[in-house]
Amino acid sequence: MINPQDRFWSEGQNYRGPSEKPTTETYCNVWDWDQLRMVKVKGTAKLFPPEEDRELSILARFADYLSPEVRAITVDDDGLLTGVSTDLEEDDTLFLAYIPFSLCESLGNCRTIQYSKLQELDRLGPCIDLVSYENESRIPQKVVFKFNVLNKPLRIQMAWDELNILKSLPPHPNIIPFDRVVLEDQESRVIGFTTKYIPGGTLANSKIPFRFKWLQQLTQVVDFLNLELGIMHQDIAPRNLLIDPCTHKIVLFDFDRAASGKKRLYEGRDDVTSVVFTLYELVTNDTSFSGIPHSDRHIGMVQSISEWIVNSELDSDVSKFRNFLSEWVAIRRSDGDMERYLNAPPRFIWPDLPTAPDYNVPFEMGTTWDGKPNWMTGHRSRFTAMKMGQYCFRWERPPQSRSLIEAENSV
Repeated sequence: MINPQDRFWSEGQNYRGPSEKPTTETYCNVWDWDQLRMVKVKGTAKLFPPEEDRELSILARFADYLSPEVRAITVDDDGLLTGVSTDLEEDDTLFLAYIPFSLCESLGNCRTIQYSKLQELDRLGPCIDLVSYENESRIPQKVVFKFNVLNKPLRIQMAWDELNILKSLPPHPNIIPFDRVVLEDQESRVIGFTTKYIPGGTLANSKIPFRFKWLQQLTQVVDFLNLELGIMHQDIAPRNLLIDPCTHKIVLFDFDRAASGKKRLYEGRDDVTSVVFTLYELVTNDTSFSGIPHSDRHIGMVQSISEWIVNSELDSDVSKFRNFLSEWVAIRRSDGDMERYLNAPPRFIWPDLPTAPDYNVPFEMGTTWDGKPNWMTGHRSRFTAMKMGQYCFRWERPPQSRSLIEAENSV
């Protein structure tokens, strides 16, 4: 089940007047990752001051009890529900045209699975489900399904890049194995992908004793990615390191921020720095540095701390971990480290993100100065696309709490 703290995300506050005026009409579009839908929360500026995201806790009270047809709710200044709306024009969800598989040449050699063949087992996090399906030999497969529902250029690009990187990575004992491309059933559009499911949990669980060999494996897989493949993961952290209960090895996953060479290479996100902060957090359970922007972090912040206070179970003395880390960092930070990364021989190359043809279909947006319809192309609301008869893949689903009750009643 999705962590309640992660279930809702707000696109911000929208004011129909001065935000300083308490009576200004205000609305907030809030995504519910559990039900995969957006609900508009309406009230006043008194209840929704800028950047406080009070709408999250307000919607959380009602979300599981709202009809799937509800597009907006209205609350008073105490956050109490005063009305609901099923008017489709209240729905500000943007139309996301998924790319037809036929246009994705780089994915041509990938195995595929239809969305309808996936059976939901659990909801692990925002846009990440645990699912199962039967393969061609009718053998059940338990996998993780990752997808994107947001029409945000960066999110769409991240999903495309991660899919292309994962499907291209050679097998490695410390990297999550790619499984299949997921296609929606009606028009065979790419809506996500699956990877192997590893049930051991992540190192974000501070109760898992940390082993010295896992640090060795982490540095080895980082060297492999950086120096042999020219891939920079850029998001190494305890939450992205699984423990495989079968092999007792760590497994790195979540490549949606990964860079290939200079492509999407961000300042302060190099993997060597991330390994240092990751080890510090695993040893000390001090997460204070995780709140610092990556561009403001540097290795010296933790390397210069003379004594790391051990607040976790280690299989060796902390000095062994720190000495190994320091030696590895010294080697990686030697002259030419970035050049070695940028010049790694088998550079992954994949095509730019294709543009879905749906955005080339003109739609009416207001009128021109002389009163004639103003026709545009490009991005549009889902409501507009549906009025035009364009195909819209719908993600909405019942809340998991209700699904669990229905499953129990069916037994």
